[in-house]
Amino acid sequence: MTDVTTLPAAIGESLAAGETPGARAARLRHYKVLAWRWAILVAFLGGWELTAATGLIDPFFFSQPTAVVARLWEWMTEGTAEGPLWFHLWVTMEESLIGFFTGAAAGIVVGIALGRNRMLADVFSIYIKVINSIPRVVLAPIFIMIFGLGLGSKVALSFVMVFFVVFSNAFQGVREADRNMIANAQILGASPWQLTRSVIVPSAMSWIFASLHVSFGFAIVGAIVGEFVGSRYGIGLLINVAKGSFDAAGMYAAIVIIMVVALAADWAMTRLEHKLAKWRPQPHGEQT
Repeated sequence: MTDVTTLPAAIGESLAAGETPGARAARLRHYKVLAWRWAILVAFLGGWELTAATGLIDPFFFSQPTAVVARLWEWMTEGTAEGPLWFHLWVTMEESLIGFFTGAAAGIVVGIALGRNRMLADVFSIYIKVINSIPRVVLAPIFIMIFGLGLGSKVALSFVMVFFVVFSNAFQGVREADRNMIANAQILGASPWQLTRSVIVPSAMSWIFASLHVSFGFAIVGAIVGEFVGSRYGIGLLINVAKGSFDAAGMYAAIVIIMVVALAADWAMTRLEHKLAKWRPQPHGEQT
């Protein structure tokens, strides 16, 4: 049994080693999470490959992980029948990024403006609800008729997909701002602009960032759907061509590319959020 008098020395040695008990527990938990993630991924891919190889599922429809990897390698090294893979990826990313940034900026500005002005919110709320009730996918043919098969139609669809997600969160974030902080700022003589910039917007940042995580995925969906309906280049075109030729491996390979891009964008968004919102305490589940 450890002598009580030796505990301070043991704690001091642990601290001197540069790792507290809490940090060690967090590190072990991190490794455990990674191990489970890799185990689930390996089990899923292994089961998919095994069931396809043994005929339990039809490889014609479901393909196989090895066939998907082979198709990805072929596209990266030899290109596709419609042109280099990197050019298709660049076209899709250009459409998604332009739609994301313009839609997010417009959603934030309009959401904050209507959230701060009840009269404007009451006037425009019915129109926003009507437009928001329209399924976004059905707008793709309309945008293609108006803007053609080029960049404009895909950006327009991505814009619409992003705008309403960001707008809703920004609007709600402004409405949920701490009333006590607003009252204190008004007592101290803050102008409406100072109140919006220093109190309202920081209070709504958690809502806005939550919407940005989701909305970039919607921007990619908008670009892909637009390309799927009608385009000359892009990942959506590759999916459409693979579908027309019953190339299951090609369809899954394109989906994998989209997944990787979306995950990379979410990681970048998370890093940006941590840099811009250092003042915000970590959620309880993330504390170490």
